[in-house]
Amino acid sequence: MNKRRALVAGCLIIVLTMAACGGLRYSRHAPDAQDFNCRSIGILPVDAGTYAESRGIADRTFADILLEKGCFTSVVTSETIQRKMTTDDELTKIVVDYLTKLKTVNFSDPDLAARIGAHFDVDAFLVVKVDFWNYTVEGDDKIAKVGFSMNLVDVETGEVVWEAGHHEGRDYWLIKPDLIDVAEDVAEAMINEMPH
Repeated sequence: MNKRRALVAGCLIIVLTMAACGGLRYSRHAPDAQDFNCRSIGILPVDAGTYAESRGIADRTFADILLEKGCFTSVVTSETIQRKMTTDDELTKIVVDYLTKLKTVNFSDPDLAARIGAHFDVDAFLVVKVDFWNYTVEGDDKIAKVGFSMNLVDVETGEVVWEAGHHEGRDYWLIKPDLIDVAEDVAEAMINEMPH
């Protein structure tokens, strides 16, 4: 009987451990994030960083998933925002100033956030950065690796109500997995956890 209990307890520990492994690698909610309700959302142009090959692809990936989820009455894509920025110097300055402050001093400027929100008639916007977009080797394993970090900004207060980081890697031997497929899985996992 003791062996049976030990076996059941061991199986329970394994199941609980596997369940605990799910979720994002990093996620932080602002204290009042539970009161945040968002009907419309924008996506600022994704910061590809050193992964130029992800430029445009990551933008479309997030837009497609947000549109597919249907959780928002409107989604303003980064493509729409970029197109508007090419013809509006003032908007370009607002977006660049906002992103510069967020990146250099970790300050979400409420005035600039409100102006971005008003310009695109959104309740919130996403700031996305590509952390990984490559094929790499870790030990003896070849891995297709994609990762993003993301901030969700409330335009009414300028507060970052949620921030997260997540990456996934797929092992391969001969045939490389498509990085776009990995990106879709990472983006979907993040959007599923995002407050809205």
